[in-house]
Amino acid sequence: MKASVAIQTLPAAHSDEELIRIVDEVIDYIKSTGLTYYVGPCETAIEGDDYDQLMDVVRQCQHVAIRAGASSVSAYIKVTYRPEGEVLTIDKKVSKHHR
Repeated sequence: MKASVAIQTLPAAHSDEELIRIVDEVIDYIKSTGLTYYVGPCETAIEGDDYDQLMDVVRQCQHVAIRAGASSVSAYIKVTYRPEGEVLTIDKKVSKHHR
């Protein structure tokens, strides 16, 4: 993997249930991309070899939240990019903690 991102999507919602529903739609979109991902309690990590594709996914997450009913959306994003090498994969980072 050449790049990874972690995104925390924070939609404006009227209730916790609405917030969860909107975030679930964002996660469903991430799943539909075919990229490797890991859903955590505060953010979702996504990895791939194409940096531009990952940035498009990050951008689309905001649109998905708005289409799902959020009046506004904020996001915290972390990016690791190594065009001439490999980044640590999700599996290498967390699999030992989930056995």
